[in-house]
Amino acid sequence: MNMPLKIVKIGNSAGVVLPKEMLLHLDVAVGETLSVTKTPMGIELRAPMTDFDAQIAAAREVMARRKRALRELAK
Repeated sequence: MNMPLKIVKIGNSAGVVLPKEMLLHLDVAVGETLSVTKTPMGIELRAPMTDFDAQIAAAREVMARRKRALRELAK
């Protein structure tokens, strides 16, 4: 899918309007969050992986609880 997108001014920032077909392809709706990754060719937009987000949240919780033990293991 290759389509030109227009950059529009939104307050002091800029935004890109995504056509309905692209939203359907990404399986997202207005108001949802997209994951943006920088690649050698430009950027990549993806719908966030809910399982990955849950795993990261669990890892952060464990790291916060076991901060001292992890610091010792890192030596």
